[in-house]
This record gives sequence, structure tokens and C-alpha cells, in this order.
Amino acid sequence: MVKQLLLIILIGFSSILKMSAQIYGVVVDAGTGEPIPYLNVYYDGKGVGTVTNMDGKYKISYHAGWTKLTFSMVGYETQEIIVSAKTGELNVSMREVDQVLDEVIIRPKKEKYSRKNNPAVEMIRKVIASKRRTDLKQKDFYSYNKYQKITFAKNNITADTLEQSWLFKKYPFFRDQVEECDVTGKHILPLSVDETVSEQVYRKEPHSEKTYIRGMNSSGVNELFSTGEMLSTVLKDVFQDIDIYQDRFRFLQYPFDSPISEAGIRFYKFYIMDTIYVERDKCFRLSFVPNNSQDFGFTGSLYILADSTYRVKQCRLNLPKKTDINFVDNMIIDQKFGELSTGEWTLMEDDMVCEMSYLQKLLGSFLVRRTTRYFDFNFEPLPDALFDKKGKEIKDVNAMMRDKEFWSKYRQEDLTQSESRMGNFVDDLAKIKGFKYIMFVLKAFIENFVETSTPDSKVDIGPINTMISSNYIDGLRLRASAQTTANLHPNLFLKGYYAYGFKDHRSKYMGEVEYSFDKKEYLPREFPKHSLTFTYQYDNMLPSDKFVNTDKDNVFTSFKVCTVDQYNYERKATIKYEREREFGFKTTATLRYANYEPCGKLFYRTMAGESQLQSALASGALSGIDWVRSPFNTHDITVAEASLAFRYAPGETFVNTKQRRIPVNLDAPVFTLQHTLALKGVLGGDYTYNVTEVSAYKRFWLSSWGNIDAHLKGGIQWNKVPFPLLIMPAANLSYILEDETFNLINNMEFLNDRYASLELSWNMQGKLFNRIPLLKELKWREFFGVKCLWGKLTDKNNPFLEQNRNDDVLMMFPGHYNANGGYDYSSYVMDPHKPYVEITVGIHNIFKLFHVEYVRRLTYNDLPTANEWGIRFMIRTGF
Repeated sequence: MVKQLLLIILIGFSSILKMSAQIYGVVVDAGTGEPIPYLNVYYDGKGVGTVTNMDGKYKISYHAGWTKLTFSMVGYETQEIIVSAKTGELNVSMREVDQVLDEVIIRPKKEKYSRKNNPAVEMIRKVIASKRRTDLKQKDFYSYNKYQKITFAKNNITADTLEQSWLFKKYPFFRDQVEECDVTGKHILPLSVDETVSEQVYRKEPHSEKTYIRGMNSSGVNELFSTGEMLSTVLKDVFQDIDIYQDRFRFLQYPFDSPISEAGIRFYKFYIMDTIYVERDKCFRLSFVPNNSQDFGFTGSLYILADSTYRVKQCRLNLPKKTDINFVDNMIIDQKFGELSTGEWTLMEDDMVCEMSYLQKLLGSFLVRRTTRYFDFNFEPLPDALFDKKGKEIKDVNAMMRDKEFWSKYRQEDLTQSESRMGNFVDDLAKIKGFKYIMFVLKAFIENFVETSTPDSKVDIGPINTMISSNYIDGLRLRASAQTTANLHPNLFLKGYYAYGFKDHRSKYMGEVEYSFDKKEYLPREFPKHSLTFTYQYDNMLPSDKFVNTDKDNVFTSFKVCTVDQYNYERKATIKYEREREFGFKTTATLRYANYEPCGKLFYRTMAGESQLQSALASGALSGIDWVRSPFNTHDITVAEASLAFRYAPGETFVNTKQRRIPVNLDAPVFTLQHTLALKGVLGGDYTYNVTEVSAYKRFWLSSWGNIDAHLKGGIQWNKVPFPLLIMPAANLSYILEDETFNLINNMEFLNDRYASLELSWNMQGKLFNRIPLLKELKWREFFGVKCLWGKLTDKNNPFLEQNRNDDVLMMFPGHYNANGGYDYSSYVMDPHKPYVEITVGIHNIFKLFHVEYVRRLTYNDLPTANEWGIRFMIRTGF
């Protein structure tokens, strides 16, 4: 018992001795005497250590037999100090060493990285916690000026190219345009330069933010295209400004998690590299890399002030060479932050250089350089008048006409010599013999239209891809189309076509007059749209053509996946009023008169007419009848309708082309609501009906797992109507993929008066392929999708019910007579409890250009018209 008590006492005493044997102290910089935080203190080879805190203090237990304590940090000489049980306070001075570190940090493939007890992660958490102190939006008011210049150039003009290329030998002005890029050291040939001076104003309560465009200056090859804003719009959308203090920012048309965010802590690995001085401020250099080098993320460094504020002094971002982003060979983004005279901390300079290529041996490489400066900050109260104007971005009426004095005042970075003489360069280009013919071909290919005069075309011919096509009704079809531009009149626009079918020997035509209440730069569709349009059209149409966004006689979509022989000759007169607001709200009011005459193998026959026909056949009153041209058919139907539609897409932006405008920001949610009313007897209308439809779209980003696009739609036909006025699915009958359509539903295959549809598509951005050896080198991207349709046909509109056998409103569903005289339906009634489902597995980014999908139909495969699978494709590029 005494021995046991003595053992307990000895163990307790040794424990006390062990607890008291602590080594502690402060580590400072030998040159400045300032404490060094996050310095490593450890017993080499023992796996035991600690780091200094923000005050340079540390504490570590002494271990018997461990006699060497190591102090190390990148940028300082490593020290090994002899310690013993008697060592208590141990203060250490560290000497700096000159050391050059590359921006790209190479780590072992099997590196064990832990976020737990990681000083780098702890530091970035403190930077996140201090965000609020750098947020100017905590102020009641602020305003500042922003100067931005974007230069687009041919990249890497080598000495061999200058000496051997016939272009540089024959046309010396190309050689004069070449200059050296001071960032990459390569020779470049600037092709365009766009400058913008804007003023940003902000008010906290009531909240409002506006951008006033004070000056714009654009010169270069974009002047050669009438839709010249296309290049600058795309460049600004692709290379958007980056705010690293945001949790997520959009860049290269994708969202990136900021390293200064909780999501960034999970996405990136962080390392404390060294302490350096940035413009007299001592900073910790914190480097970061994505967990997977092929994911959409940056590598880079944050230079964080070595004080209690944890403010970012400088930031450098790079794109890893292994990343799955297309076309980008090298990218550097440098941002510098500074303190204003009023004490606020904000971004002052933002520079980006991006080297890009596609088919490099054929096209070479290109460079995009963006220079942004922020200046003239002011935090005084701002007048209400600045916030009363409509829209988030207001362009000064004189923005495009600023003189040299304006640019001398607001241009924060001088133009290079080549940028300064961009206008002369374009003039010299235009003087090259045969250049106008080259531009003619390029414009026809890029814009799908041909100008009738240069440089200010008043009438454009096109679309070119509709000039020759074919279909079941027309056979060979030739079409001539044209539209006027703002060069003829900035408010009044004319548009039309004439087509002729060599099979039906009929002329088709369309004429349109549109008056824009706002003056346009080139075309009436420029955002925001506010116009009144009158259209008159006579042509043959598929009932599903209204769901296809491209022209119905586009030569590429004229190739169908199945026999399509049920058409209408449609004669339509339409008056449409459209009003778009800058905040994304659109109102459309439409009046339409339409006459539908069936053609091909489509016919309209009421159920009453069918009963009379069968009676006549049974009695022998009719024999040898042409079934389609039966006297009991209704030869056409006429409707007069009015519709009102609302569309809300906050944050949506567009790029204009001569054929249509294309949304460039698909992250914006889109909500629509539309109601259509038709009255019998008005303008000869045959029916009264009401149709209500709603839809919603949203893109969801899953960080490195890509994005999911979701489309939800629903609609109701409230009245009793014949089948041409029922709701039919959006069917795509060509091999070319069309958004928001079903790929394996045939023309009018299902007819409903109630429906709901859901489309989910998941673009995984190569998340799986990037982890498969060899396959990852192709940079293919996976795509999965599912499309569902729930439909119902109420009894009042179901011609198959006995109660509707003799109805004089309902019509027989479409179909074909067979060789035996029987009738095979091609349209069906859906089971309201059984949705139509098709799934898709696709591969994006084949040669960075092609997209191919395998589509499988999962339900209603027992129908005789069903196609169980198909292959669809399209040309689609993206980063």
C-alpha cells in the first residue's frame, strides 16, 4: 500500500515537472525587430511543433532527450537551437534571406494537406472576418470614376514571322503596328482597343446603384462590322471585373469561388510562403491552389498586411495550365489595393493579361489585355437626381463624342503607339486590294447577312442560310430576304422575304414594319426594346415550327429525323407592342388574325363530319372517295386573338447580331406569364378560347461540379376547341439540338389541354473525365439531362369519347389512311398519371467545338410512331 502510494506521488511529481518544462518566447525579425507571426517551431523529425501567433509568441513543451528546437519560415534562415529541461524563455531573432519563388507552386502528388490546425487557413479565416471593414457599401454614399481599356491583339509575332511572312513584307503598315507587350515580353499586333470612362454612384438608404457612362472610344477591326459592339460586348462579358472580396464572382462566363470565402477554403489549398514588403508595407504572402488542378479555379497569391487589419494589399491570380478552361493558354490578373485619404481601403488598380488560342497552327494565338483604374473617390451625400433616372447603366448622350481634352483628363493609362494609330491601321486595311471581298465572305459567315453598301449599309441581305432549303410541301425552296438598318432610319425598320416552292408552285412571303420609339444604332432589337410592329405573312408551317428559335427554313434544320408531311398554309396578320425595362421586365401585347389551311397529309374534319362521312360510305352514297379531300372536311380555320405576356429576367444581358440577339448571361433567372384570348365572330374568328401559360428558368452552379439548368413550364387551354388549338409539345424534328424542346416527340404526337413540363440538364464541366487517364487530355465534358411532360386532355376536348362522336367543334386527331382504308392515328391522348420521359447522355467540347447527345425515350414506346433513341448534335463553343 505504501509502495503504491509512493508510485502515485512520483507519477504526479513527474507530471508536474513535465508541465512546468515549457519553452516559450518571442520570434522577431533581426532587421526590424518586429515580431514574426506564423513561423514554424518544431522538433525536427519528431512530428511535434507549433507556430507563432500574430505577436510572434510561441510556447512548446520540453521533451527529455530532444535537444534541438528548429525555427523556420520561408524567407528566413533556418535556426536550430540547443534546448534542455532548464530552458524556459527563449527569444529568437531571424535573419531574412534573398529568395526568388515562382508563382506556380508545385506540390508532391501525394501531399497530405489538412485544413485543421493549418496556420494558412486560420489566416484566411481572419481575412474573411475582416471583409466588412473594407466594404464601401457600409457608407451612406459613395461615388468614384472608373477608367477601363480593353485591347485585343494578335499574339506572339515572332522575328521569323516579321522577316518571312508575305503579309509583313508586302504591307509594311502591319510591321509598324507590331509592338512589345510589357507583361509577356512577346511581340503583339493590336487589332482593337475599347476605352470606357464611367462614374459609379451608390446610396445605402433607400438602396440604389447606378453607372453613368461618361465617355466611350472604340477603334479597330470591330469598326469593320456593322454589329461592331459584338466584340466589345463579348469581351466585357467574358472578362468581367473581379471582386475577390465577393464570395463568388463571374469570370469567363463561369462562377469562381473567391479564395476569400468559406467555399474557397474548401475549394483551395492555402500555404504561407514568406513575408515581404509591398510598397513599404510588410505583408504575408499567402499562396493558394485548387484541390484539383483541372477544376475551374485560380492559383495565386494574396499579400496580406502584417497587422491587425488583415487587409489584402495585393492579389495575383493565374489559371493553372491543366485547367479544363478552353482557349486560355496563360492568364495573369494583378490587383492592387490602397488606402484613401479618408482612411477607406479599396481596390485601386486591376490589370489582366490573357493569352488565348484555338487551332493555333492555323489561327495562331491572341491576347486580351484589360486595364482598369479607380479614382476620384467621394463619400459626400449625393443628389437624389442621380438615382432617379431609369436603368442601372445610363449612357451620356455625348459619350461617343468626347474630345481630346476629356480623354486627357480621364485616361489613367496612356495608349501605346499602336493603340494610338489604330484608326490609321484600319484605313490601311481597307486600302488592300481584294480586302473588301475578304470582308464580304467573313461578314456573310459571321453575321449571316451581306451589306449592300459600306461602310453605312442601309439594307442588309439575309439570312444567308435560308436562301436554299427543302421540305415536304415546297420541295426545293428558294428564298430572298432583306432588312433595313438604322442607317436608313433610326426609328423605322422594314423587313421581309419572298420564297418559292418548286413542288407546290406557290409563292410565300412576309413583310414587316417596326417602329422603335427609341433611336437605335443599327437594329430595332437592341436592348432595351420599345417598339410597335406590324407583320403580314403567308407561308407553309409545321405546327411545331413556333417552338424552334432558328428560321424554319434554315438549311441545317431542314433535314428531319422522320417523315414530316402534315403542314398548314398559314396567313397571319400581327400587331405587336413590346416594352423592355432596364431592370429586366418586359411587356408584350399582341393582336393576331390567322387562317390555317391544312396541306400535305393534314386535314381538318369535325367529329360530326366524320359520322356523316361514315354514314355516306355505309349507305353507298359515296364510293372511291379521296379520303383527304372529302367534302366533309373543314378546309380551314380562322382565329382572331389577343395576348398579353410578361417576362422578368433580372440581370440578363445580350449581344446583338444581325439575325437575332443572344443572351450572354445565362445565370439570370427568367419568369414568364402569358394569357391569350380569342373571340368567335371577331374578324371572322371561328372559336372562343383562353390559354394561360407560365414558365420559369434558373441555372444552379455546383461549384466544381458544373451547373444544372432547370426549365419548368405549365399551361391550360380553358375552352372546348378543335385539335389545332390544343396545346402540343415543343417538338424538335431535326438532328440539330434546340433548347427547350423534346427530341423524340413527333409532330403533334401528344395533344393536351393541361400540361406541365420539366427539363433538367447537368453540365459537369469534365468533373468525371478529368479523372480518367488519357481521356482527361481530350478535355471532353459530360452532359446529362432528363425531360418530362405531364399532359391531360379533359373530356370536353377528347374526340375518342362516345359523348363526342357527333360533336361539330372537335376534330379527328391527325393520322394517315393505310392501304386497307383504315385510319392510323399519329396523335394520342396522354395518361395523366404517366409522364413522357426522355433522358440524355452527351459529350460537350469535342475539339472545343462540337456537342453530341444520345437521347433515349423511356415511356410511350408502345406507340407505333415512337422512336426509342436518337443522336443529336450542334456546334457550341464555350470556355
